[in-house]
Amino acid sequence: MSMKGILDELHYSVELLEESAALRDVIDKHIHDQTLALKSAFFVADLGVIVRQQIRWRTKMDQIRPFYTVKSNSCPVVVEILAALGTGFVCSNKHELDLVKVFGVPSQDIILGGTCKQLSHIKYSAKHNIPLLVCDNEVELRKIARCHPKAKVLLLLTSESCCEREETAIPFGSTLKDCRHLLECARELGLHVTGVKFNIPSCCQDAQAFSRAVSDARCVFDMGEELGFEMNILDIGAGFDGSEAQLDKVHQTLKPMLDMYFPPSTSLSIIAEPGAYYVSSAFTLAVNIIAKETVARDCSGQPHKLLSANDEPEFLYYMNDGVYGSFANKLLCEDSISMPSAHKEMSAEEPLFSCSLWGPSADDLDQVVERCLLPELSVGDWLLFSNAGANSLGPAFTNTDQHKPLVFYSISEYDWYGVNVCLGFKDGAFVLIFF
Repeated sequence: MSMKGILDELHYSVELLEESAALRDVIDKHIHDQTLALKSAFFVADLGVIVRQQIRWRTKMDQIRPFYTVKSNSCPVVVEILAALGTGFVCSNKHELDLVKVFGVPSQDIILGGTCKQLSHIKYSAKHNIPLLVCDNEVELRKIARCHPKAKVLLLLTSESCCEREETAIPFGSTLKDCRHLLECARELGLHVTGVKFNIPSCCQDAQAFSRAVSDARCVFDMGEELGFEMNILDIGAGFDGSEAQLDKVHQTLKPMLDMYFPPSTSLSIIAEPGAYYVSSAFTLAVNIIAKETVARDCSGQPHKLLSANDEPEFLYYMNDGVYGSFANKLLCEDSISMPSAHKEMSAEEPLFSCSLWGPSADDLDQVVERCLLPELSVGDWLLFSNAGANSLGPAFTNTDQHKPLVFYSISEYDWYGVNVCLGFKDGAFVLIFF
């Protein structure tokens, strides 16, 4: 995308919520407006969540600098807030690099991530003096040496599968043995290896996984220093789901290991790549029910079977957004979708029914939720999906511009006035609408 296209994206407004208003009021207002109009799916974002997540990070992870993973959510307002708050950025393509550069992020605060890079993206990084690139194999190393000889390389270490999701994923990263070979190859090519990256997924429940990863990273540092490299960056990856409990767990596990293997006296820069951590809970997605089928509870695989008087009903709800739109991450990760709630008011005695949720394509793959319990809904009703901010917006997760739901941004007066000075928003970037 050209720079002009990116500048076109920067026209957005933010609703400033008075003290008595809540995010639910914003959702109610836009559902009312959409019900009167096209009933399009839409997002509502609470920007105060992003700011509070940054404060939480600084409190608990003060020795680790965050580099936001742009592909998690490339909304310009998210990038602008995090740039103003002083985070670095991990970009995966030219579009993301351009977007980050619009907000004045210094080149040394940008990483070109991904282990399979287009030559044009490597050349673009070299042209704009973006030094840090991630690599895990010799082919990529030779591409970098040819297109960006002044690059500083972070070697990606492989990690053991520690949950079912990881066991089925394509493995990335180098083993310790491979790292020795890559370090020797980099020296022959005249490239500078500056550090190590590892990635422990947020689903991992094995506390020893971080211990092994930090220990392995120390081994690679020692090998690199032995070969004459100045190793000074450790990247602990993107394994943060956004919850305070998980952040506490990572902090408690990681800090003693870092103190043991990389004491403060080493003058090491420790960074991380949180993405979902910042944006997941900041966004709520509202979708409309556009069609409904009723099947027998024990015959859900036969959607056209008629119900008898004794059958328990199961409902198939079709929504105006699906896996070919905002729920694209469902194709990558089965458990990535949070269970929805019905927007309309329900009494506590309202019965719940088994149901499945589908996108609008009439495609067998377009199943968003296989099974959940909801009160009986009607065509025209709305469902709300919380924690919808990660991997649901941006060019990588939508087919066409027509498929992108609108995003309505909001922030409370308390959050706005508390951070306005440190954010230093550019004149004209925001239009405040009091709600």
